[in-house]
Amino acid sequence: MAKITQKLIIETAEALIERTEKSEVTLSQIADELSITHAALYKHFKNKQELWAAVSKSWFNRMISEQIKIDTTNLTTPRDVLHEWLWSFVNAKKRAYNENPKMFALNTQYVDSNPLVLRDVLWDSYQIIDGFMDYQDPHLERAEAILSAFAVFSLPSFKESWNLPDYQDRFERIWSLIKEGL
Repeated sequence: MAKITQKLIIETAEALIERTEKSEVTLSQIADELSITHAALYKHFKNKQELWAAVSKSWFNRMISEQIKIDTTNLTTPRDVLHEWLWSFVNAKKRAYNENPKMFALNTQYVDSNPLVLRDVLWDSYQIIDGFMDYQDPHLERAEAILSAFAVFSLPSFKESWNLPDYQDRFERIWSLIKEGL
């Protein structure tokens, strides 16, 4: 039997989500799949919400964050780097949606109804933005505001607009509105 770890629990929950096509499987289902007791899960997560936040963050990191690749060779300013990173970020979200809309919906459903989980999931992205811009903001408020400006390209409730022909034009118009205030 494999050693039970947070990672194994998260992977098991994700596999159950995909297999059952339900956004929230029960803790009992996860425990049964791992051949452990329901109570044993609490050794790794303090409650169900913490587990679902970890599942959401894991999926986001794998499907979005790890897909962001930018070449900074010809980018001369922090603003240029930020623009490329944001464009790559929104396209990673769009790609995740287009490649598997059902799993995208299942994995974002919990986050949509829990704004504090969304903030936690996006925290690493805020740190990246803060680093590009050298804000050194301990609360990452500027970075959060920047990413919020692009909500129409990242929040699942707007997914139907991501494949419209004016997608990049809309992105550039929002960029034009905020770039001077960076």
